[in-house]
Amino acid sequence: MQKKQSNIGLVWFRNDLRVNDNMVLNAATKQHKHVIALYCFDPRHFKEEPFGFKKTEKFRAKFLIETVENLKQNLSDFNIELFIYLKQPETVIPKLIDQFNIDSIYLQKEWTSEEVYVLQQVKSNIAKHVTFKEYYNQFLFHPEDLNIPFEDIPKVFTNFRKKVEKYGTIRQVEHPKAVAPIETLLNTTKIPKLEDLGFGYFETHTNSAFPFKGGENVATNRLNDYFFQTKRLGFYKKTRNGLVGKDYSSKLSPWMANGSISARTIYWQVKQFEKEYYKNQSTYWLIFELIWRDYFKYISLKHGNSIFKIEGILNKNYEWKSSKSKLEKWIHGETSSSFVNANMIELKKTGWMSNRGRQNVASYFSKDLHLDWRIGAAYFEALLLDYDVHSNYGNWMYVAGVGNDPRDRKFNVDLQAERYDASGKFQNMWLQKTLF
Repeated sequence: MQKKQSNIGLVWFRNDLRVNDNMVLNAATKQHKHVIALYCFDPRHFKEEPFGFKKTEKFRAKFLIETVENLKQNLSDFNIELFIYLKQPETVIPKLIDQFNIDSIYLQKEWTSEEVYVLQQVKSNIAKHVTFKEYYNQFLFHPEDLNIPFEDIPKVFTNFRKKVEKYGTIRQVEHPKAVAPIETLLNTTKIPKLEDLGFGYFETHTNSAFPFKGGENVATNRLNDYFFQTKRLGFYKKTRNGLVGKDYSSKLSPWMANGSISARTIYWQVKQFEKEYYKNQSTYWLIFELIWRDYFKYISLKHGNSIFKIEGILNKNYEWKSSKSKLEKWIHGETSSSFVNANMIELKKTGWMSNRGRQNVASYFSKDLHLDWRIGAAYFEALLLDYDVHSNYGNWMYVAGVGNDPRDRKFNVDLQAERYDASGKFQNMWLQKTLF
């Protein structure tokens, strides 16, 4: 047992795995002489869920390992040691509190059911004098700056967008300060390997549109390349519906999803690009997409666990079906639509799918196959590198007709294929027999 220290703050990392522009980390380094950090690979995240899929499959697991490796390296520059466990937080945190005499825990505020449950379990296992300091750390427009009560969040995105664009403010990026090192600190914890999480080693697929590794440093490099080196940001609106290659979109979403880079950082870098080069529809459109991301977070704050219910936030009842054979054909790219099949095989092989692809396969799942949309959402949760609870369930509700789309649209997947893959390049890439 190590000697107990005083004036040590504990930062509990969850989906905010970065050093720069991290309000949680900034607060801890301002208020304590010493800081230690924690990340738990929660075993529950790698178990099978009720719909039969693992909560986290191999693609995001590998990306997460890479991210935590980078986080540990970057924190060391600020004299902060990252403790890493393959255990449940409610088991680990009480021991760290006792070992280091912790009285303040800093963390990102979450509100969806699973995250709330884990926090409640942690709190029930520790002394009452320990203070939990939670910060909204995942928004473009911070809730305190929005001037809209959660219950008054507009039902339609356009109304939300117009309000925040007119009245909202976006905070500047902040960076933490180095703290004093803890002398004779011993940290023997190790980052788990894929095998420890129940997966085998694998290489990224050669045709993947997301050939990048996890971590804040790679995210920063990607932003610099896409914005300032190649200036592809200036063509984003024209190329964003692409299907092939790494540069039809920014590809920043996987890093945003686990908090390797903040929405504010991206926003202010767009503004820097506009200042240095030019402002056009494409630079605006990337910010437009960031606002969409915020909107789904606010929708989940407004509606709570309704985003996980079959009737959605509109409380609409459809005759949803359950068919294992139809589900399997959708998953493995064996439906009557070659466009749907190509997208589903891309997801199965790479953990990535374009925005255009996601809308089509989700519409096909819910509007053509009439399958319970929550099953499709759970499959996306397992496979997608950029899985984000609010955007995933928000988008699935939207497409299924139980969310924030008053039009209740259905995609014609054949016409979509003609429009976005007229040459068949994308479909041919993924439907070759050698890929099965």
